[in-house]
Amino acid sequence: MSHPSDIYSLGLSEEKVKILLKEEGYNELPSSQKKGILSIAFSVVQEPMFLLLLACGLLYFFSGETQEAVMLLGFVFVVMGITLFQESKTEKALEALRDMSSPRALVVRDGEKKRIPGREVVRGDIFLLSEGDRVPADAFLLFATNLLVDESLLTGESVPVRKISHENQTAVPKPGGDDLPFVYSGTLIVQGQGIAQAHAIGANAEIGKIGKALHSIEEEKTPLQKETAKLVQLFASLGIVLCVLVVIVFGCTRGNWLQGFLAGLSLAMAMLPEEFPVVLTIFLALGAWRISRHRVLTRRVPAVETLGSATVLCVDKTGTLTMNQMTVSNLCVQGNFMAISPELEELPEEFHELLEYSILASPQDPFDPMEKAMKILGERSLAKTEHLHKDWELLREYPLSRHLLAMSRVWRSQDKENFIIAAKGAPEAIADICHFSQEQTQEMIQNIHVLSSQGKRVIAVAAAEFSHKELPDNQHDFKFEFIGLLGLHDPVRPGVAKAIEECYKAGVRTIMITGDYPGTAANIASQIGLLYPDNIITGAEMEKMSDIELQDKVKKGNVFARMVPEQKLKLVSALKQNGEVVAMTGDGVNDAPALKAAHIGIAMGGRGTDVAREVSSLVLLDDDFTSIVKAVFMGRRIYDNLKKAMMYIASVHIPIAGMSLIPVLMKWPIALYPVHIVFLELIIDPVCSIVFEAEKAEKDIMNHPPRNLSSSLFDAKAILTS
Repeated sequence: MSHPSDIYSLGLSEEKVKILLKEEGYNELPSSQKKGILSIAFSVVQEPMFLLLLACGLLYFFSGETQEAVMLLGFVFVVMGITLFQESKTEKALEALRDMSSPRALVVRDGEKKRIPGREVVRGDIFLLSEGDRVPADAFLLFATNLLVDESLLTGESVPVRKISHENQTAVPKPGGDDLPFVYSGTLIVQGQGIAQAHAIGANAEIGKIGKALHSIEEEKTPLQKETAKLVQLFASLGIVLCVLVVIVFGCTRGNWLQGFLAGLSLAMAMLPEEFPVVLTIFLALGAWRISRHRVLTRRVPAVETLGSATVLCVDKTGTLTMNQMTVSNLCVQGNFMAISPELEELPEEFHELLEYSILASPQDPFDPMEKAMKILGERSLAKTEHLHKDWELLREYPLSRHLLAMSRVWRSQDKENFIIAAKGAPEAIADICHFSQEQTQEMIQNIHVLSSQGKRVIAVAAAEFSHKELPDNQHDFKFEFIGLLGLHDPVRPGVAKAIEECYKAGVRTIMITGDYPGTAANIASQIGLLYPDNIITGAEMEKMSDIELQDKVKKGNVFARMVPEQKLKLVSALKQNGEVVAMTGDGVNDAPALKAAHIGIAMGGRGTDVAREVSSLVLLDDDFTSIVKAVFMGRRIYDNLKKAMMYIASVHIPIAGMSLIPVLMKWPIALYPVHIVFLELIIDPVCSIVFEAEKAEKDIMNHPPRNLSSSLFDAKAILTS
């Protein structure tokens, strides 16, 4: 497109839009099919315990004992209500994605600009973008001026990427790279303006692919749930066999087949440890309450126990290990370096000009995180100086381009006739407009290396004065003088290093996943104390690996760099194939599929997106990474105490079964009917076992590795002890 005015001839007609809406649908994620109440009820009554309760309840109805029938059937409806609540989680996650992916859009239709809901954007629509806008669809850029886009929604990285326009572009690139003529649905325009043509909408957009991946993942039952279900089914099978024998013996010897059915069902219920699910629910619910006191919200209660057996913690760097806030950390003027501390209130005089001109080279109300960081530091440290110029008049801006990665802003002060120009950008671009000699360039490169080796993002600043009335068309025509360098970084959260150290002591391996370049990833890994920080696997390397190769590599690699969402999901899957119990932390939409696929997904409550929170098992309400260690401790304590309670329950089933079987064999009056057994096993036993829940943890509980997934809650030793 040669000029922005050409968009009016490219815009779609309303008739064409109606046809496309009919053929392709709205720009939103498809709804998942909700389970109906009848479907949920059917899945509940398939469990052995509930089949027995249902059978006993119906027999009581036929015999006229309505009070007992209502009591037994009441348990079925209580569990149905709990299950119905849990089933809504996936639908909520998809609804959150739909809301996020449907911003307002300024489109061109029938030669006019119109503001419409994002869901009404169709493929081929021309739409305009400016600072603060959410991109309504994946689109090719037809025109771009100084365009920077925050793609952390998809990549997880806080540094905005630069966009350019390019005609005849057909290949769709991956998110995260600079100088790409493509924008993605749901991302944020932080600087500049652009005109784009929609290429993919709804489920076909990049954010839609995440939604489809999220929808296709099936949640697994926890190991304890699986084991409890197997035990219940085993005892249920044995109970049914004995039930049939008792019915036959009772009916043949006494001639009362209805009483025989009740006696047989009583024995079956006595053999069936139906308290196991009840006690499991009570322990996990109380555990969730205890964990909530440490500011950790439990969204999926069984995850409380599973967290205690976690062997690997996959950590998304941005927003989880780091603050997701760019901060000016270092200044460099004439080879003199200064580290910026959070407590700093005043800068030494030699660094005033550097910060002054970095602010002048930035918008007054910036969206860009780096420009925000410069402004925040300037307002804090230059407040008592003459270096903040709110009364100066902005005359012109020279945007950065693909050929010159620097931007300049021209100002007129109140007391000077000359124009004052402030420039900032990539160091090599600033060196270019300052016309550096080879010696000056080498000196700057050495200073840059000092900062970049610490994982900093480096910005250079220059200044110039201009006395002519007519401003030039090119930044090169100003006589810039180099001022210095700024180092920016996304700081590590306080307490993260200590928390990771405690994880290692507990036998929980930590893996960092990031979209950063390997050098930055290695620096962050060293800061937080990860083992083997230089052993880095990139997303590109992972793509070339077979599943078998990846499963072998993940046994040793602790740092994964330049990752995209699909690769995070692949990593979690490889770890699970290796038999690891995987926990993953995250806060962005990009983390959602892996959060759901992991055994335990842990979302950030404050900075986390709705999608991340909805699909996660646990939510850190205050985003405190150290709370995870406390939750691991609680999970191990819960499992130990639960095992003690289960052994107690197993030990009391013997007299209950005996009191059900012996009267039948001895032709005595029946001592226990189903309603009595339900009362004993669903009320009395769980109340007694709650005593075990309050037991204090063993002293060395966090000094031994997680339990093996193959270890059984009821091994031979536990059965003999019972």
